[in-house]
Amino acid sequence: MERHLAAIFAADAVGYSRLIRADEEGTLTAFKALQANLIDPKLSEHHGRTVKLMGDGILVEFASVVGAVRAAAEIQKGLAERNAVLPHDKRIEFRAGINLGDVVIDGDDIHGDGVNVATRLEGLATPGGICISEAVYEQVRDRISLRFEDQGLKEVKNIDRPLRVWHWHPDQEAAVEVTAPAEMPPPDRPSIAVLPFDNMSGDQEQEYFADGITEDIITEISKIHGLVVISRNSTFTYKKKAVKAQDVCRDLGVRYILEGSVRKAGERVRITAQLIDGRSGGHLWAERYDRGLADIFAVQDDVTERIVRSLEVKLVKGDDACAPRIETDNPEAYDCVLRGREQYRLFSKNGNAAARRLYERAIELDPNYAAAHAALAETYLHDWFAGATEALDRAFDLALKAKELEPSIPLVYEALGSVHLFKRQHDQALVAARRWVEVEPGNAEAYANLAGILNFAGEPEQVAGLIEKAKRLNPFYPFYYTLYLGQAHLTMHRFREAAAFIKRSVTHNPQHLPSHFYLAATYGQLGETALARDALAEVLRISPDFSIAWVRTIAAYRRTDDLNLLLDGLRKAGLRE
Repeated sequence: MERHLAAIFAADAVGYSRLIRADEEGTLTAFKALQANLIDPKLSEHHGRTVKLMGDGILVEFASVVGAVRAAAEIQKGLAERNAVLPHDKRIEFRAGINLGDVVIDGDDIHGDGVNVATRLEGLATPGGICISEAVYEQVRDRISLRFEDQGLKEVKNIDRPLRVWHWHPDQEAAVEVTAPAEMPPPDRPSIAVLPFDNMSGDQEQEYFADGITEDIITEISKIHGLVVISRNSTFTYKKKAVKAQDVCRDLGVRYILEGSVRKAGERVRITAQLIDGRSGGHLWAERYDRGLADIFAVQDDVTERIVRSLEVKLVKGDDACAPRIETDNPEAYDCVLRGREQYRLFSKNGNAAARRLYERAIELDPNYAAAHAALAETYLHDWFAGATEALDRAFDLALKAKELEPSIPLVYEALGSVHLFKRQHDQALVAARRWVEVEPGNAEAYANLAGILNFAGEPEQVAGLIEKAKRLNPFYPFYYTLYLGQAHLTMHRFREAAAFIKRSVTHNPQHLPSHFYLAATYGQLGETALARDALAEVLRISPDFSIAWVRTIAAYRRTDDLNLLLDGLRKAGLRE
């Protein structure tokens, strides 16, 4: 069989069956016009070969990855412009997926894993959007002006490995505040970004260790009052990229950069770290550490202390950011927590199960390791969201155990806040969330977490201010920041503003179930029946068993009126009980 490498573009129409039922003849005529006037010309312009048409879908082969992405984007932009002047029930939208992979030639047809991945990516895209694979992103990121959002690793049907997915939608180009350079803080407020440390071990499987060291350093310096520390979510967008310190400082709005490398071999680890002034590009200090794994926390503490001294940060009374830490004296337990953290962030059933095994192993090795108990609590919260009702009590017990062992660890308050909230213990949830902000005043997620809890605790008016603080610390902020803003506006009956924010959340993460059902409820309250039903269709695509009863379980509102507002909107969208 003949094989070759190709860029594969797969797309299908959203709600095709609904359109056909409503107006069969008009829909078919519109599809033919789109194909003749927009789709075929764009494919031809960028040298794409149509492999087959499948009623409501299309499969196209390109020799150029850049050509495939440009053609897809121009088609989606053209459709968006056409739809802007049409009634909603007449609009035709496509989802698209693009992959670079090996294909098997079968006459005029193509088969193989490369094609399968492209079709799975298409299913992950939001209506009007494009999802691309990591292989495609690496080819186009420096060659086109489109800004793709990193959606992380996703598990998909019939593919035996998680896919790293990147997403783009025409609406993202209007969200200028997401990509605009952050404002440089005033001179009396030192600011720093910690770039992902390079893995120098020569083993790709050791990547988790370098990432874990980076994240732990960010966590420690986030405890320093008076220091602006950019979130992991933003700094990790520079992972494996050759960048200039001045460019990063401009993009993130900071004065200083910490960068380094990690080499782990057996029970030894070598860490290099250097602090750079983003304005001059000069090095303020550099250090190399050759230590045993048991000394890893001492190395992190030393890096933190040197940052404090170099930036002349004024520590407030009681600040324990530079106090010696001994989280565990068992290197294998620490290694298990770092591996578990990597698996948990897959946000999948299998990843959660793998993380749990690793956290449980860490606790076996060191029963007093508070971080392992707190992290294990989060895996049970994940199960509770998936419908395991007894998992919430288990998460609660683990979070309390972690607090008993070491109350100063931020993860303890993150886990406790979530557990208290979903047990409808709103006052205790707020105490935990506010304590996290106190422990880590430089952590964007602490402010975002408090904002999310306030939405359910009946204080939506405070959400916007907290999200603004989080965005300053995390310029490339995640999708749920705009979801929290949308939820707050919904609760305050500002439905138009709510729809605008939640739609952006959906655009940035088209697989996030709460974003879709909050959008459906908001459109329901606006009386936008067609939009509400389309949003609800996306909910049922992701979760076919979704119901009012399930929403009652997870929507942990303190005020009955707030819950009823959400449920009423979902009923107007057509959701069953």
